Amino acid sequence: MHSIYDWFRRHRFAVDFILMAVLLLMVFPFSMTDVGYPGALSNTLVSSIFAAALAVPLAWRRTRTVLAGSLIAGVALLQWALHVPPAPANIAVPLVVYALAAFGPRWASLGGLGLALVGAVLLVTRYFYNFGTTSLADLPSGIVTIISVWVLVLFSWTAGDLTRTKRLREQALSDRANRLEIEAQHERELAASDERAHIAREMHDIVAHSLSVIITQADGARYAAVANPEIAPETLATIAATGRSSLQEMRRLLGVLRGDAEASTRPLPGLMDLDELLLGIRAAGLPVGYSVTGDSRRPLPAGAELTAYRAVQEALTNVMKHAGPNVQATVNLGWNARGLEVSVNDDGRGASSPTPAGAGGNGLRGMAERVKLYDGKLSAGPLPGGGFNITAFIPYSEN
Repeated sequence: MHSIYDWFRRHRFAVDFILMAVLLLMVFPFSMTDVGYPGALSNTLVSSIFAAALAVPLAWRRTRTVLAGSLIAGVALLQWALHVPPAPANIAVPLVVYALAAFGPRWASLGGLGLALVGAVLLVTRYFYNFGTTSLADLPSGIVTIISVWVLVLFSWTAGDLTRTKRLREQALSDRANRLEIEAQHERELAASDERAHIAREMHDIVAHSLSVIITQADGARYAAVANPEIAPETLATIAATGRSSLQEMRRLLGVLRGDAEASTRPLPGLMDLDELLLGIRAAGLPVGYSVTGDSRRPLPAGAELTAYRAVQEALTNVMKHAGPNVQATVNLGWNARGLEVSVNDDGRGASSPTPAGAGGNGLRGMAERVKLYDGKLSAGPLPGGGFNITAFIPYSEN
């Protein structure tokens, strides 16, 4: 049924043309009546012309509604002027009144209604009640006839106006559904863009941290192996472990991109994973002190814990890359009444170096964006006595 309805809606002219042809075939035999012209041929010709002129415009009742209404109105007035008697083909008048109300502009709808009401009076006074020859006793019957025709016209117009209202309501609902679909598509695109930015930050953290550890270990092993060859296997083991861990993280993120359900449900790193992170950093040759002050009032959201973890990871990666040799770092998690403060310090060359510790460009900006997502604040700068500090504050909940 939906397919049939869609076909009817897409082929309006074809449907209206078929209905017009059926109507013309039905009324054509009854239209060949005596119209007052001498000769049977003249009667047939005049009746046929008016029947066709009234019915044919109905083929455009929906595609060219105003044109169809104008043609039928002109033919009906010409019929009245030539004193051609009404015929079954005059049913086209209430049909076009319905079409004007349902499919035409508002001015055409009201204009067609007014013209049809006036035409009803002209019809009755010309063919059913003549003021010049009929007595006043027949006046009530003439008024009843006019009212009867008016009722038919008003019924046609009302039915068309209800159809118009229903059509406009359906169109409004369809437009609203389209707008909602467009808005939903925009929201999906924004969500996808945000997810891509999030994954880009994740990839940066993983790659930057892992490569920094691997490069540091490789450089250290290259020089140390000359004096002590036994260091090489231990260093290679650390490099392999770091590479495997990074590969697992990369596979998890790529699994999310592919829609891998198992990969997407794997837990993200949090504060409980900091010990493992620091072990890897220490194994890479950077001494790191770790302390926790205060007590947590309530757990942070998983995303906030991931942000804190990535802040520590990025800060220590920058220390390894920029702080210089023989540097030490400290990590402190400070809980207070408002949230968590993550502080990473180093005693490297920070302030005097053109690329101080923590000046990791995109990494530092990405860290600031992460912290800002949770209404937090990030500060970074050199320490007075040398070294560099990065401090991130993450509240318990967003405002």
